[in-house]
Amino acid sequence: MKRTQSDKFKALLSNEARYQLLVDAVTDYAIYMLDADGYVVSWNAGAQRLKGYSAQEIVGCHFSQFYPEHDVHAGMPARTLATAAREGRFEAEGWRIRKGGDRFWANVVVDPVRSPTGELLGFAKVTRDLTERRKAQESLRRSEQEFRLLVQGVTDYAIYLLDSDGIVTNWNVGAQRIKGYLPEEVIGTHFSRFYRPEERERGQPQAALAAAIREGRFESEGWRVRKDGSHFWANAVIDPIRNDEGRIIGFAKITRDITERHNNQLALERAREALFQSQKLEAVGRLTGGVAHDFNNLLMVVLSSLELLRRRVPDDEALKRLIDNAAQGAKRGVTLTQRMLAFARRQELKPVAVDIPTLIHGMGDLIERSVNSNVEVAIDLPDQLSPVLIDANQLELAILNLVVNARDAMPEGGSVRITARREAVSKHTEGLSPGFYICLCVADNGSGMDQETLARATEPFFTTKGSGKGTGLGLPMVYGLAVQSGGHFVLSSAEGRGTTAELWLPIAAADSVKVQGTPTPQEHHEAAPMVVVAVDDDPLVLAGTVSMLEDLGHSVLAATSGHQALELALGDSRVAMVITDQVMPGMTGAELAAHLDNRRPGLPVVLVSGFGEIPPHLDRIALRLAKPFDRTQLSDAIEKLFATDRAPVRE
Repeated sequence: MKRTQSDKFKALLSNEARYQLLVDAVTDYAIYMLDADGYVVSWNAGAQRLKGYSAQEIVGCHFSQFYPEHDVHAGMPARTLATAAREGRFEAEGWRIRKGGDRFWANVVVDPVRSPTGELLGFAKVTRDLTERRKAQESLRRSEQEFRLLVQGVTDYAIYLLDSDGIVTNWNVGAQRIKGYLPEEVIGTHFSRFYRPEERERGQPQAALAAAIREGRFESEGWRVRKDGSHFWANAVIDPIRNDEGRIIGFAKITRDITERHNNQLALERAREALFQSQKLEAVGRLTGGVAHDFNNLLMVVLSSLELLRRRVPDDEALKRLIDNAAQGAKRGVTLTQRMLAFARRQELKPVAVDIPTLIHGMGDLIERSVNSNVEVAIDLPDQLSPVLIDANQLELAILNLVVNARDAMPEGGSVRITARREAVSKHTEGLSPGFYICLCVADNGSGMDQETLARATEPFFTTKGSGKGTGLGLPMVYGLAVQSGGHFVLSSAEGRGTTAELWLPIAAADSVKVQGTPTPQEHHEAAPMVVVAVDDDPLVLAGTVSMLEDLGHSVLAATSGHQALELALGDSRVAMVITDQVMPGMTGAELAAHLDNRRPGLPVVLVSGFGEIPPHLDRIALRLAKPFDRTQLSDAIEKLFATDRAPVRE
């Protein structure tokens, strides 16, 4: 059989020739061989096209001349061969040099060539020119970089993209600054992570995307969550992104942190509300103080008249019992006026040593009446507790405030427990100085408070009781009383687990005044008869004061004003004492005392007031007497006034 022309051609070619022909036919790749030391031993047409050298020019030269000079100095050619020999293959991209010195971007693959025994004979090297592709990639990269720089340059706004399902696909520096997430932490996650749990449960993130699609734009303000769990007030805008066919392919989202502006707005609103509440409270305080003042005068008349009447009635036990009942009612009215004045903040603190068990057990009926029938009150106090130094009336008011708050937290019923214990503080902590304290505790099992409410519970005017149901002053007054008294107020609570209020009060020193609630009988010595000027602008009160003074054996000159009293005291040398009301038109009692001290030094003055507004410096020239007072209190004041070396002028 006769061979064809193709068969003849194939027969003429050895295996090596066929391989060389194949390699030379490849023009898109530079394919050539290196010996074990890196010298070129073969060169194909593709190599000549890519690198510009003919086979005669390059065979026998070292392949390092294809590398930029800095790569040669860095030893890159040697590392390339070493890596290929060690790992069986080397591949990389980088700049290479053509014959004329031009650079091109190359993809390089180097494979070791070994003998059947494993001896390294050389290397096969394949290079491809990727310059055009790199230029396109670089152009795209620059375009994307410029856009990223534009977006990344914005730090006051979080600017990022979402895909059509709400998954974050990119993240700018502003987003990182505002929300705290690095790009790798947040890209690929759903943007709902920035919402609070309750908002996610309501489907608010999905509703925002739906609104953006439906209306073409969605804008809202609300709380958002940072990486660390903290909240910030955000203004968010979502715009849908559509392709050329109008199909939604994602969303552009811009978020701005406006917490400061929001807080300033809230602060302004709170300030306005606080001003309104303050003005309302001031008005109520003035009204309450005025009512209490007038009520004090009425009680003064009633108590003085009842006392004098009791001393003059015949020995009729039934009649005296009626008078005593009326006096007890009037004294309860005195207690009411003291609380009214405390609410109006027109009564100064008068700290005394108070025995807490005695005080609380004494107000047990009042506490029981202050709660609903479905609320159980348990008072569990030790038999022996050191007295505390505090204003007894204010402490009583504070306890009532705490009990009423506990009642309001248990509309369906529950229990209030009042306990006390002794505590020692060894170092300054929580506003307490080292020393010994009594911790008075009022605990309930009511609805409790969340942490946000608890943090604001002692802020003035903050209340959760709704409009018209609370002034927001109860707990602030308790806190203020504790701090003013040298103690501290601690409030702890949790939703559904009740509230515990702890009033830390300093233990009274051993030399303090006698303990409240445990009076010591004293022997009374009525002062010798004298001429007294009695001053009050209320005729009824003046008449009662005159009657008590006369019952004590004194001669009385009555005055209805400070000016009249000054004329009487300066015009009659027999006057041995002046007793004056504080609040009077034209001249106050304090001003009268000051005039007398200047023009008739040493004349004893008793200054009477139901308020706490008497200047402290008057203590050296006048004795204070709280209104209303009875005959015994008046007698004690006169006795105390003359318990000095000053001898009164006798009648």
